[in-house]
Amino acid sequence: MKFPRNAKILRTPSDVAPFAAVFFMLVIFVMLAGLLPVPGFPVQLKPPEADDLPGVDRPTVALAVDSEGRLFFKNKLVTEPDLKAGLAAAAVRAPEPLTLVIHADRAVRYDTLTHLLLLGREAGITNGLLAILPRVTDAPVPK
Repeated sequence: MKFPRNAKILRTPSDVAPFAAVFFMLVIFVMLAGLLPVPGFPVQLKPPEADDLPGVDRPTVALAVDSEGRLFFKNKLVTEPDLKAGLAAAAVRAPEPLTLVIHADRAVRYDTLTHLLLLGREAGITNGLLAILPRVTDAPVPK
């Protein structure tokens, strides 16, 4: 049996108004969703910049410390005992010696960095580096 097709969608300009209203409401909701707060701590790491420094070719384990001394390991805020346990577990699991890479804010004191390197040594990590950014230049570096 064949049904007659005589329904026409959007016949007049007034039929477009509800679709436009829903579309603009969705746009407003998407724009307002960007203003919602994201849970977590705002960490603004500003490491120093330098040129021609070697990297590391062995496995690494990363640690971050902000200007207020909060420690971040594996993307989580940790306490010092938890950090030491996590570093020890990483050192045991690693097939070769690890290098502890510390991503520190520019305002972190030197004694804090030394203390973190000593924590890594106590956990069984013998090498440590401070993460830095390469200097931004306009001209390419000659080879």
